[in-house]
Amino acid sequence: MRSTQQFSITLPHELAEMVRSRVESGEYASESEVIRDGLRSLEMQNRALEAWLREDVAKTYDAMKANPKRRLSFDKVRKSLKAAQKNSLRSR
Repeated sequence: MRSTQQFSITLPHELAEMVRSRVESGEYASESEVIRDGLRSLEMQNRALEAWLREDVAKTYDAMKANPKRRLSFDKVRKSLKAAQKNSLRSR
């Protein structure tokens, strides 16, 4: 029994050219390898995003719900970021 499944896909010209150039450069042995590697990278990125949302964002949200006084208004955040940016530019 095969451990792979064949697909037929359609890519925009610029993506198709990117796949071809990766194979022509010798970085990959086939177009399938390029696509597989891209899908693996996408899966890793999605898992990292989900972990961040679950571990960091959800905890921060729960903390804000538990203690609403910790919340900052949009204006306070914007002013804080502008001040940090100015300090960063001055230290250069």
